[in-house]
Amino acid sequence: MTLARAQRRGLLLAGASALAWLALPRAQAAAPALLPVPVSLRSELDAALRRRRALVVLASTEGCPWCRLVRQSYLAPLLAEGQPVVEIDIRGRQAMIDFGGAPGTQAEFAAARRLRIAPTVLFIGQDGREIAPRLAGVPLPDFYGAYLQERLDAANRAAA
Repeated sequence: MTLARAQRRGLLLAGASALAWLALPRAQAAAPALLPVPVSLRSELDAALRRRRALVVLASTEGCPWCRLVRQSYLAPLLAEGQPVVEIDIRGRQAMIDFGGAPGTQAEFAAARRLRIAPTVLFIGQDGREIAPRLAGVPLPDFYGAYLQERLDAANRAAA
């Protein structure tokens, strides 16, 4: 590939990323839930482990455009393919059972796990432990899918 062609390609990719970023703030309209909201993380994890899969947990906030991107473009398709995925709101007051069986709220769970950045994707295995590095924020949108897949593959191997 020539230098001029590589530069044009880089500019096209940068332009596409910028356009996607500019479109995100307008994408905050309420959308139907694409991911299940857990009543019991313990039950969700047990079901995932019976299938020899990690439980993927999206920690998000309402109205977060990056959360919407991750939910719609990456995690909903994984769920459709059979990967166990749930979503919690790090500020949510909805009651929920944690991995240890203790009652609390989504916000309390998020605080206990030090979830401060939305979106954050957790990969959970036996005993509610994180079995792959969490993916916090959207560090480089162009490579997000690769980062997610790398961690998901490691987590599913560990859960098998």
